Amino acid sequence: MIRKHLLRALGLLALSSPLPALPASAEPGQEPPKSWIDPDTGHRVIRLTREPGTASLYFNINAYTPDGKDMVYTTADRGVGVLNLATGDTRELVPGPVGGGPGAVEVGHKTRTVFFLKATADPQYSELWSASIDTGETRKLASLPRRGGVFSVNADETLGVGSYIIGDGEDYGRRNASQTITTPKAAIRPLEEPFNKAEMMQTRLNAHYPMVMFTVDLATGKTHPFYASTDWLDHLQFSSTDPKLLMYAHQGPWQEVDKQWLIRIDGTGNRQIDSRIMENEGDGHQWWDTDGNIWWDLHFPLGGDVSYIEGYNVKTGERIWYHYQPNEASIHFNRSRDGTLFAGDGSQAPGAQWIYLFRAELYKNDRSLGEHLIHPGIFHAERLVNMSKTALHGAHNYRLEPNVSFTPDQKWVVFRSNIFGPTYAFAVEVAKAGATPADSAARP
Repeated sequence: MIRKHLLRALGLLALSSPLPALPASAEPGQEPPKSWIDPDTGHRVIRLTREPGTASLYFNINAYTPDGKDMVYTTADRGVGVLNLATGDTRELVPGPVGGGPGAVEVGHKTRTVFFLKATADPQYSELWSASIDTGETRKLASLPRRGGVFSVNADETLGVGSYIIGDGEDYGRRNASQTITTPKAAIRPLEEPFNKAEMMQTRLNAHYPMVMFTVDLATGKTHPFYASTDWLDHLQFSSTDPKLLMYAHQGPWQEVDKQWLIRIDGTGNRQIDSRIMENEGDGHQWWDTDGNIWWDLHFPLGGDVSYIEGYNVKTGERIWYHYQPNEASIHFNRSRDGTLFAGDGSQAPGAQWIYLFRAELYKNDRSLGEHLIHPGIFHAERLVNMSKTALHGAHNYRLEPNVSFTPDQKWVVFRSNIFGPTYAFAVEVAKAGATPADSAARP
């Protein structure tokens, strides 16, 4: 019923009724439209947030309450806001700024709680806090180690996990006299990727700073280091089902690192799960699905035309590769809760400036050649939102990553965009406007 309530909250009539007239684009000082039907796709788009500078969360960070009623987003001052998915109402929960980066704000998988980072007077130290979505009550959970941040909270909300650099080496995105980082600070806008991201990532990879991964007990605030390395340890993500299993990445340019790893929080079971089979192969932007399996974007070679979304079954080691076309390349992909749908946020690749819906098809597998082979399949793409310049809006600047996710009822794909200039959070309906359930289930 999310669609019905959102449309009612936005003052719209039934789906068969005409939309109000839309401005060609948002003029300076003019509020962008609340809703429109994309003329190139036939799908309804809704602007979820009202304030310029608001944004949905990073694609693999949980933004939805366990009951599916609310979605958390970041406010213009980098605080935490809450959107009621039944009414469309928004409210500030935590004033900003909270800590930056993926994992700085995350909704618990068990309770209606938001976990967030908070700065201290000393920029080398931060704190982990929680806030009740229902009461607004905030509580300090832990003081973190020097230079430490928390990336993820586990499935039963007993532990957080983070990492830190030992010493004073400059981390990714920061500059000192020893680094040849050339992008001026004034050229970097909030939430947008820097122009010289590749240079910055290469510089950080080459540094080989000593790093530590640690857990923090959410009940006591105690921290415990469990793994150390001179690899760049990043994108720490707890399993969606196993509270003691962690996925992490060897960060860096994709073709230069063995990206995907699993480890248990006692330091055992450390293993790579994406062994290379080709020179210049690249993969990344990984996420857990709700069943406790892992997915990522895979390229042969990086920059080439052969790409897949790979699924990895953590318990059995079985793999699925879904092929997609070059003009369907996306910065991030995501999966619906029941696994029937995938979404992509498009990219700057030729012809790929769209929000995509993918219906996955597995090819027949008769196991005639043996066990444990990769199970191939293909994505059938449907375009949901035109992100290039149209009569309704400007072109999306892909230095801002849209970061798609499905609402819990799987009827909407949420993304962030600057198509009207400032950043807002939007949602596009999976079904075409006015379509019957049978129509919406048909392949394009």
